[in-house]
Amino acid sequence: MQTFTFHDDQPFLLEAGGKIDNLTLAYQTYGTISAGRDNVVWVCHALTGSGDAALWWSGLIGPGNVVDTNTHFVVCANMIGSCYGSSGPTVDISGSGSPLFASFPLVTVRDQVRAFMRLRAYLGIEYIKVLIGGSMGGQHVLEWALLEPAVVERIVPIATSAKHSPWAIAFNAAQRLALEADSTFHELRFDGGAAGLMAARAIGMISYRTPVLFNVRQREDDERITDFHAESYQRHQGVKLSHRFSAHAYHALTKAMDSHDVGRTRGGVGKALRSIAAKTLAVGIDSDLLFPEAEQQFISDMIPKARYRRLSSASGHDAFLIDQRKLSIILHQESILS
Repeated sequence: MQTFTFHDDQPFLLEAGGKIDNLTLAYQTYGTISAGRDNVVWVCHALTGSGDAALWWSGLIGPGNVVDTNTHFVVCANMIGSCYGSSGPTVDISGSGSPLFASFPLVTVRDQVRAFMRLRAYLGIEYIKVLIGGSMGGQHVLEWALLEPAVVERIVPIATSAKHSPWAIAFNAAQRLALEADSTFHELRFDGGAAGLMAARAIGMISYRTPVLFNVRQREDDERITDFHAESYQRHQGVKLSHRFSAHAYHALTKAMDSHDVGRTRGGVGKALRSIAAKTLAVGIDSDLLFPEAEQQFISDMIPKARYRRLSSASGHDAFLIDQRKLSIILHQESILS
């Protein structure tokens, strides 16, 4: 693994207006690019993920794994708006000497992919063999297949959607309300909104898991009337995220996710998906509450060269991160990386 930072001093104009000066992307690579530069696997991370794909997808990426770094050159870049080294709310993007924090401009999923495209060009990569990602990363995958059809050969969108649904937007809006209710969120400080982020994460966890998983793993004894396991779990998840992530980045990224619509300016979702030329494997999770399986089936039905596979799991939306062995088996069976 190697960690790098890409700097681009050309103004990066945003879809909704505004710009980012001195665009920065933190990224990591694994393996060695081939002489023909034809062994690139580009991984797109989810909402609070990072460029360290071999850490959060250790069951898929590495020597001998389905994404074999002995034979593939793997790239994963941290999306703009995040807080793991790329341009975002906690980085000075305007040259003023101070981060914008809560005043960070709206970036869209399309903006984030356009930033990835600049990095791709900088790296001299003209062909991506496989573009893969789950959740918000899957949104990037679909958008990229439309923006650069001549570059991307195969795509694997997992537990995602072609357009962010009102149901999913409602979850994000509830989380942002929690962030905004923390008075420190509006202060110019790196730890601003930490308490709000804890509450937001607790809301999010309900959409990432399932009632079955909570009822089995957080089971209570018959005598308990307070200090429930489920409450302790929610608090633990909130604290854990507040220690590693920025409330301002969380706010910016949920707004970006809400913007996702491959049909915008392309004549609608169906028309856009039907124009995707890449060979596609769409993977849905049968217990996913946030991105119901029907959304992945729709993607598969619309894209001309697409197949659909179901990942069966009680883990809910996060099964693509939790049940990596099952996902690895699907990718092996479909020979998507061969």
